Amino acid sequence: MKQQFEVAGGSMVGREHIRKGQNNQDALDWCCLEYATIAVVCDGCGSSSSSEVGAQLGAQITVEAIAHHLLSSSSHSPHSPASDFWPHVQADIMARLQGIVTLLAADHQAKASIVQQHLLFTILGAVITPEAATVFGLGDGLFVLNGQVHTIGPFTNNAPPYLAYGLMHEGKTEFASRDLQLQVHHQCPTAALQSLLLGSDGVEDLRAIAHQTLPGKPDCVGPLSQFWQEDRYFANPDMVRRRLALINREVTTPNWSQQQLTKFGGLLPDDTTLIVMRRRK
Repeated sequence: MKQQFEVAGGSMVGREHIRKGQNNQDALDWCCLEYATIAVVCDGCGSSSSSEVGAQLGAQITVEAIAHHLLSSSSHSPHSPASDFWPHVQADIMARLQGIVTLLAADHQAKASIVQQHLLFTILGAVITPEAATVFGLGDGLFVLNGQVHTIGPFTNNAPPYLAYGLMHEGKTEFASRDLQLQVHHQCPTAALQSLLLGSDGVEDLRAIAHQTLPGKPDCVGPLSQFWQEDRYFANPDMVRRRLALINREVTTPNWSQQQLTKFGGLLPDDTTLIVMRRRK
């Protein structure tokens, strides 16, 4: 699949997290294999102290688990309605997360604290095989398939389901086990796929400011379509991050006539992360 599709991505800490001295709680990972292209965006729980740890681990673990099960004869195709592929992938992810919790905590109370503070993250991902493209996930986010925007969430009280809730005892969260299963959001034949963007919920803010000017510059932020239409984002592996940084930079300019300084804040209040894929020209 690496001959058919090219991939780019980037992430930027949000303005409010910068103000609070917090880290970027989003993460992303992808791999381009001969038999599949796999991409995942994760968004850590904003109320947890170190959820960027889980987001980083979750993105990498999810990509690795999918790649492993695509090669496993015991798992069927991820595109078949009757497939046990996604339950197998989820069980693999949960086993790896459980192993981390077991290493870090000795009792149930400590384990629950590890989960709450470090391992709560949403998942939005895509698997592209020669037959079909599948968008899957658990929690909120946004994806744009062939230019058409699909928004997932928001959830009640801004509290999406997190996969790692499944590591806690029943009743410790407001979600039942059936609410904590990976969901297939969309499928289409690979032949029909031209472009696909996966984004954390911060991409909604990016989408809303398309016509605003960049801080300290006359140019506009621009639409999401720039990320799959413009070659520069695929020519330079750091270009998506650079663009997000330009949109979210803080600029101070002098007003000499009034003898005062004017400060322009970044335009992205929340952590913003995206992966974009497009068919090679």
